[in-house]
Amino acid sequence: MTGTNETRRKVFLGLLGSAASLAFTGGARARALVDDAGKVFRFDGGGSSYAFGVNAEGQLQSLYWGPALDASDKLPAAVIVEGNSSNEVPIAVTPYEFAGFGGGLTTEPALKVRFPDGVRDLDLRYTGHQFRGDQLLVQLKDVKRAVHVSLTYAMDEATGILARSAVVENRTGSWIQVDQMAAACVNLPYSDDYQLSFLSGRWAGEFMLQTRAVTPGAFFVESRKGVTSHQSNPWIALSRNTTGEEAGPVWFGALGWSGSWRINVEMDAMGGVHATAGYNPFDFNYRLKPGESLASPVFYAGFSNEGFGGASRVFHRFQREKILPNAPVPRLRPVLYNSWEATFFDVNEAGQMALAEKAASIGVERFVVDDGWFGARNNDKTGLGDWVVNRKKFPNGLGPLIKHVNGLGMQFGLWVEPEMVNPDSDLYRAHPDWVINFPGRQRSEARNQLVLNLARKDVCEHLLKVLDDLVSSNNIEYLKWDHNRTWSEPGWPEVAPDEQQRLYVAYVDNLYRLLAELRRRHPRLEIESCASGGGRVDLGIMKLTEQVWTSDNTDPYDRLVIQDGFSHAYSPAIMMAWVTDSPNFVNRRVTSLDYRFLSAMQGGLGIGANLKHWTEDDFAKAKRLVAEYKRIRSTVQLGNLYRLVSPGNGAPRSATLSVSQDRKQAVLFAFLHSSMMRSAQPMIQLRGLLPDAVYTLRAISGAAAAGTPSKASGAYWMGNGLKAALEGDFQAAAFVLEAEGFR
Repeated sequence: MTGTNETRRKVFLGLLGSAASLAFTGGARARALVDDAGKVFRFDGGGSSYAFGVNAEGQLQSLYWGPALDASDKLPAAVIVEGNSSNEVPIAVTPYEFAGFGGGLTTEPALKVRFPDGVRDLDLRYTGHQFRGDQLLVQLKDVKRAVHVSLTYAMDEATGILARSAVVENRTGSWIQVDQMAAACVNLPYSDDYQLSFLSGRWAGEFMLQTRAVTPGAFFVESRKGVTSHQSNPWIALSRNTTGEEAGPVWFGALGWSGSWRINVEMDAMGGVHATAGYNPFDFNYRLKPGESLASPVFYAGFSNEGFGGASRVFHRFQREKILPNAPVPRLRPVLYNSWEATFFDVNEAGQMALAEKAASIGVERFVVDDGWFGARNNDKTGLGDWVVNRKKFPNGLGPLIKHVNGLGMQFGLWVEPEMVNPDSDLYRAHPDWVINFPGRQRSEARNQLVLNLARKDVCEHLLKVLDDLVSSNNIEYLKWDHNRTWSEPGWPEVAPDEQQRLYVAYVDNLYRLLAELRRRHPRLEIESCASGGGRVDLGIMKLTEQVWTSDNTDPYDRLVIQDGFSHAYSPAIMMAWVTDSPNFVNRRVTSLDYRFLSAMQGGLGIGANLKHWTEDDFAKAKRLVAEYKRIRSTVQLGNLYRLVSPGNGAPRSATLSVSQDRKQAVLFAFLHSSMMRSAQPMIQLRGLLPDAVYTLRAISGAAAAGTPSKASGAYWMGNGLKAALEGDFQAAAFVLEAEGFR
């Protein structure tokens, strides 16, 4: 299953849309308008326009990206920018669409190559373009040597999201080495008030929203870890310092890649702002033999003039309708129970059956057995990689448990971590060469694990077989696919030394192929992307997984901040959130069951608490809230999200509103960290409702302040607002508004 990068493009073309094809699932795409005389290319969609052109030297140059232009507006031809000093050559300050390293370029290149004679100069010029359906393919070539680059553009008409990627092909008579490659470069004209927003974090603290001024020089966010990373996420947004949550321009983009990546943002000497996104050049090279090609990941970029809220809502819509499995209408996330915190590794048939009965009693729809069901897996030091049922724990296999779970009206799911292996396992003893390693060097363990080399054909074939056998022989409808460590010693000894660094691309290519083939064989199977929490959340893995594990941190207050940052880039349709025990294991915070439920009900609801410790009152309360969630989950998962009050920077209050696509239902979640000195609670002004519709207010949990009407117009709820009756520490309330009719 190794294949080449070209094979990956063909597989993606057939199965899920590729870096080269940019195939979207359903829906219309905006066809590029081409002014052949002025050599200008323009896309219009989703209230925005994007344009680039060919300048007099044959170089591709950005022209415009922002609010929609009128159809009659004619953009001027591309003109090379002249520097304002004697030591700034034009190439260093001109906004190129896809610049090669050469000719005096000192800003970040989109492509950097090395030739056998030591030359590292690349000067790409336009040679032509063509349409493939509604995709625009633009061809470039080096002025001297047969290095060809094809750029692909495809804009979603409804949202204006522009998907861009590149393919470099070696048509020379010898090898070339790709040292650096981006999917795209985006450019904004001079302004002294740009702000850069990005998501940083760590384990148990992912998706922290950061904002800083864009100043002269370069700034980059990246992962060098072989996986998307907790520390940084491949999403950025550029805005003005006057941009707010619901007003002002936001240019944003995310890279669809689940391996090492880098996004670079810089201001050149003339004040122009450039961003490139693609493979991380750290420890990277990719040698191409004659006739071989390398495809970049896909960079998805969009614009909104309605602030960060508008930007995230348009991006959420694009993800739901074009990226996620079963798009344009992804399946709703079922209410899930996971047994990990109740049993840890001490799983057995009788214990899991008893937990399943308790879970079913509160309305759970999917029961998941976590780690410990396989091999000699009694702790985290042994058995990982041996994907066979432990017959001491399950004497008759998983069949009786699955039958019992199904009989209770629930689907059955299982935790797996296919990409890892314990040295103390049958798999490693049989195949010690299957892990990523450098010959004769240490094999550094993390969490008592090593990383299997998915770039190898035999490793991928083995994993496909054991997973296929597992799902085929059991009624398993869901896999929680975990990935609990980053890479070390990133070697691939089985290939030539000058090809070993292909590992960074080949591993992820084969991960995608493995997931795609498993899904093809089992169309009903759903998969969750988990990486020790939110370490693998990106638009590449999202094409192949219905949901993602946001963070191992399930503290409901911490989760408000984590989920707020997450929602800037990614849709609540995929965001899993659990109700777990109190005090929470992360920081020993004590919170009520209501508070924990309301925090988790803002995404895909899961329950991970130890049900053996719950009281009758806990079960009754949980049963009621699960039933309430099922009445609102379509709106929460697939509606429009409004971040009304941010929980960031230690704010005492926060609130979100989810509004259904037809705007007939809205769900408000309000949270109070603590009340002090009898401080008054402010009105929460809602958004996105139908002004002329009459909405009935009903409390899911908590209460509205005295005097709040039971029904009022959308205009009232948006203009006057709603006050929740919240006093004390870690208090929460939730309300649903249902449209009765129209005046």
